This record gives sequence, C-alpha cells and structure tokens, in this order.
Amino acid sequence: MGLLRVAVLAIGALLFVAGIGLVTLTGGAAVGAGIEAIVFGAVLIGAALLERSRYRSTHAETTSAAPGPGGGEPTDRPMETRFRRTDERFIDPTSNLTMRVWSDPTTGERRYRAED
Repeated sequence: MGLLRVAVLAIGALLFVAGIGLVTLTGGAAVGAGIEAIVFGAVLIGAALLERSRYRSTHAETTSAAPGPGGGEPTDRPMETRFRRTDERFIDPTSNLTMRVWSDPTTGERRYRAED
C-alpha cells in the first residue's frame, strides 16, 4: 500500500471517528457537522481501499509487483501464454504512451502493456 493511500486512509479514519464523536458527545449541537465528517471520512476510506493502480492485473496488484511503463504490465518479461494480443490500442492520457490490450479468450481477462 502506497504512502499516499495510507495517508488518505488515516485522514478518512480520523474524520470518521471525529464525526462519531461530534454526533454522540455534543448532545445534538453539532449533529450536522458530525454527519458530514462521517460521510466524508467513509468516502475517503472507501477510496483508499478500493482505488487500484491504473491498468494493472489483479495478480500484479495483489503481489505488489512493480508496474510497467504507463502503469501496465512490465515489458521486460513475456506476457503469460494464455493472453492474446488484440487490435485494440489507446493512448494513456497520463504518460502519453500507446497501450496495447491483451486478452485471455477463455476468461475475458484483459491486461495492458505499453508499446514502443
């Protein structure tokens, strides 16, 4: 888990707990602010836990493997043999790299790899 994701998770947790404190300890005087803090904290927690790194495979994400160029699969090793190169390509808006789509015809899983 990256440092930014941990920071967002921590801020979300602090807001969530502070919101619960405002709702329960102020006797109703700050219920609105407490509910806002709870909702905003929950959104930050959800974003930190559900955010994924761009075009990475589930395997790469769960093993914390280093991403390849453009955030896709690494280019220094061959793609798994179950994946077939498709005609689909797009320009990654962040890196301006051309990304090629690879697909497993059996499962429909898609992976992305930067092209030269």
